Amino acid sequence: QMHLVQSGGGLVQAGDSLTLSCVGSGHPYSRYSMAWFRQAPGKERLFVAAISWNGGVTYATDSVKGRFIISRDNEKKTVYLHANNLASEDTAVYYCAAHLGTSSRYASTYRHWGQGTQVTVSS
Repeated sequence: QMHLVQSGGGLVQAGDSLTLSCVGSGHPYSRYSMAWFRQAPGKERLFVAAISWNGGVTYATDSVKGRFIISRDNEKKTVYLHANNLASEDTAVYYCAAHLGTSSRYASTYRHWGQGTQVTVSS
């Protein structure tokens, strides 16, 4: 069983950067692929970025490529989302997710979810 606890987020200005963190308590954490999704008010939950169990494979949705970076530290059982040059359209609740298997950009793949954290970008 995997339990995910998120931290980070908040209110920032356009152009600012922030880092979201997600700590997992499951074992073995290193076998899980991890991802970040986001959900704006009234919208569906959308894929942001994913990372393989060992960090060797990462990919992101086109709208954040070159701005957001996903990384993980398996010793700390933590996955990060480094968000740079934030824009108002990045405003959403961000969720981390874990899957015991190959990473995916589809929310239905992931069984384990963090509690969500609000990111608000003010222009």
